[in-house]
Amino acid sequence: MIEKKTEPIIETKDLTIRFGGHVAVDRVNLRIEPFLLKSIIGPNGAGKTTLFNLMTGQYKPSEGKVFLKGKDITHLSAVERTRLGMGRSFQLTNIFPLLSVLENVRVAIQSRKGFGLNFWRNYLHFSGVEDEAYSILENVLLDQKWAAPASALTHGEQRKLEIAILLALEPEILFLDEPTAGMSQEEVPAILEIIQRLKEIRDRTILLVEHKMDMIMTLSDTIAVLQEGRLIADGNPDEIHKSEVVQEAYLGGGLKRE
Repeated sequence: MIEKKTEPIIETKDLTIRFGGHVAVDRVNLRIEPFLLKSIIGPNGAGKTTLFNLMTGQYKPSEGKVFLKGKDITHLSAVERTRLGMGRSFQLTNIFPLLSVLENVRVAIQSRKGFGLNFWRNYLHFSGVEDEAYSILENVLLDQKWAAPASALTHGEQRKLEIAILLALEPEILFLDEPTAGMSQEEVPAILEIIQRLKEIRDRTILLVEHKMDMIMTLSDTIAVLQEGRLIADGNPDEIHKSEVVQEAYLGGGLKRE
């Protein structure tokens, strides 16, 4: 019996971008299966964030195409792709610092539901919005900080809040670009727990760029490896860990488990 191949939720075909004479992403063909957690790794300057930018619409490719559920979305803007279910975090936090933690999430829910962004009055007329916001904060381990201004949070807590805001928009695909960037070692396990929880629910596809290799090997269903903008390997964590090509790309040490 022949097993039917799962259709990818995102697929890139010969995806390429040049900045002047530099080829940052070079003919990348990538299939991303639905409801899995796929990590994209590579040495510094490999093109990981640039590839994210191409898939989410921040950059337009020099060549190649991006497909969402079989539909060519190469020509669509970042905003249009967000409306189709792509949610993107960045290496720098993107929150409303003067609003409370709960208000940050509530505003995202209001935006998704089309209630408008009247911060102080609209939410009073729609039952369940604050309850939904609080439930999301519980999922990212911030429910005890619901009343605090976002500016008062630690860097790690602000990264949790950014994930909460993304979840409030209910994206079908969650792009997480170095979610532990700038965190202290003590803050990292909480982010690991949050991403693990999101993965276990299996109700969305998660794409992760991260430098912490032990975290990548623990969380990932599959891993794509870039080097100098080219895709050099794509497989499960064990295959990637044993790959001589990948080990060479990391100079023999980058994939050792702690």
